[in-house]
Amino acid sequence: MEIDGKQLLICNCEGTMPLDGRKLGKACKAVGIAGDVEINSQLCRAQVANFETALGKGKPVMVACTQEAPLFNEIASERAFEGEISYFNIRELAGWSAQAERAAPKIAALAAAAAVDPKPTPGVAFASEGICLVYGHDERALEAADKLASRLDVTVLLTGDVEVIPPRTMHFPIFRGRITQARGHLGKFSINLDGYAAADPSSRMQLQYGPPKSNVFTECDLILDLTGGTPLFTGHERRDGYHRPDPDNPSAVLEAILELSESVGEFEKPRYVRYDAGICAHGRSRKTGCTRCLDVCPAGAIKSLGDIVEIDGHVCAGCGMCASVCPTGAATYQLPAGDSLFMRLRALLTAYDKAEGRDAVLLLHDERYGGELLSLMSRAGPGLPANVLPLAINEITQVGIDFLTSALAFGAEQIAILVGPEKSGELEGLASQIGLVETVMEGLGYGAGRVTLLDQVDPDAVAEALNDLPRMKKAPAGSFLPIGGKRSRTGLALAHLHAKAPAPVDILPLPKGAPFGTVQVDTSGCTLCLACVGACPTGALSDDPDRPLLAFNEEACVQCGLCKNTCPEQVIALEPRFNFTTEAKNTRVLNEAEPFHCLRCGKPFGVAQSVERIADQLADKHPMFMGGPAVERIMMCEDCRVVVQFDAAQPLASGVRPRIRTTDEDLRNRALGIADEEDT
Repeated sequence: MEIDGKQLLICNCEGTMPLDGRKLGKACKAVGIAGDVEINSQLCRAQVANFETALGKGKPVMVACTQEAPLFNEIASERAFEGEISYFNIRELAGWSAQAERAAPKIAALAAAAAVDPKPTPGVAFASEGICLVYGHDERALEAADKLASRLDVTVLLTGDVEVIPPRTMHFPIFRGRITQARGHLGKFSINLDGYAAADPSSRMQLQYGPPKSNVFTECDLILDLTGGTPLFTGHERRDGYHRPDPDNPSAVLEAILELSESVGEFEKPRYVRYDAGICAHGRSRKTGCTRCLDVCPAGAIKSLGDIVEIDGHVCAGCGMCASVCPTGAATYQLPAGDSLFMRLRALLTAYDKAEGRDAVLLLHDERYGGELLSLMSRAGPGLPANVLPLAINEITQVGIDFLTSALAFGAEQIAILVGPEKSGELEGLASQIGLVETVMEGLGYGAGRVTLLDQVDPDAVAEALNDLPRMKKAPAGSFLPIGGKRSRTGLALAHLHAKAPAPVDILPLPKGAPFGTVQVDTSGCTLCLACVGACPTGALSDDPDRPLLAFNEEACVQCGLCKNTCPEQVIALEPRFNFTTEAKNTRVLNEAEPFHCLRCGKPFGVAQSVERIADQLADKHPMFMGGPAVERIMMCEDCRVVVQFDAAQPLASGVRPRIRTTDEDLRNRALGIADEEDT
């Protein structure tokens, strides 16, 4: 079998999966998988020759098995196969299930999704020389440092007043002090200390120290924090190079020591988030607008730089919450890069629908927690229902309204998100996106309850929750391509859902903070100063170079509030909503006025009512504008004001300047006997 030019190998794992070749062949044919269905039973052992035959054809190979991937890779290496080999799991996700006999559409869908090649993610480089700071307050810090000293360049910093017996041999320097501030990441930590003092070499019964110093700065590559106190970093468990085990848990301390001992050399991790400052709505001209990414980042990787933000790729741990809540797409999740995840989502749901799958439930999970739980469900329980389509993503918190609405538009009846215990405090951003989706679906007549968070830790409880999901009317599967940025994808999905909605509405009100909406301008107080136009980061507000006018394009508005915060008259209000009419795509006029015409040249400039009001308020009421000419200059364009100003009599001007005579002229006049003009 082949799909998108890739050879597809399927195995029933020694008959433990009841795969029906006829049903599977029909489902595969429906989704464009060409060729006869050949179901192996022991591809990794007795039928390994079938894998070797596929390698010999020189085409990319897809194997429906992840457990034996190392073995297949070893065989490919021995045969010098230079093509691509990819793996996907049908055993734990479909075949090992009480409903396996009905899983042919799901297996075809999983194959279609696996055939989508992910785009590569750029990396972030780290370099560590093994300079390690052990921070504690008793002998346990010295014990840990002693274990690390053979592998790392260790320094011990003790804090507090605990009496510590000096070691017999100083394998590493010991200091006393308190860390007041810590910054950085693996390979580049910066630390400020107070009370910094070196241990005296003559210490006898307990460590004694020299005179302390304050505000001392130092650097290191790694930190082992055994204080048991307040972490040095926000989101400390995500900070590469910083380990903070419970000092009362010897096994946790030992695990940290082992990890630290391997943290020397050059490393790389994905650059999880791509940031486009050009479309960021954080701020303009020292006015703050959108702060969504700053509000939800659990790792402290984002900071404000005024009009834009900075995302530190070395600190970012890849939760994706910033990309989830970003209204413009300035922060975009990049694992995988580009639109790969959306194309995989489309392939999964579209293939399931074409293979005559019914009641599709999309199950989002990560591989660390979710993958393990799904494996336990299939090995010791009933496994996944046949209508539940699992899709592994790097972090469940990375999904936003664009992904969720796209899933519903591609034919998912419901979306279930498997949440691990470690994510319990990081669901604020995801919850806001789910709330938006629920509002949209209920407002269009589909009904709420489309997105469910599964936080059960018992695999049987998860299986029961999935089986108990109520059947709901879904939108017919759309075929649009999820291309463009975040707002473009969201618009395509919402347009499809609106077109197929049971109860479509033109204007759908949204909760406060939603990234869609309009602005209301009180025209009675608006002076058309156009400060809001300069502040708008998306171009939703615009002007006209030929006349005083304020225009608005609703499709571009992200409700960042910069226009409202910038307006000197405070006449702008935000109205969160989604406008499904063509009016949202068109630019409409919010306020306009007649221009004032220059009294001297007739050129239009400014706003008539504003110029007239200023002239009326200043005429004969301000010392600089006493009399007609001064007031008239207010009613002239900038060019004419300059001309008139210099044409007027100058109060400091003197008489005609006398002609300058040279010394040669004086000498000549004297020789000729000509009297000086001053003498006559």
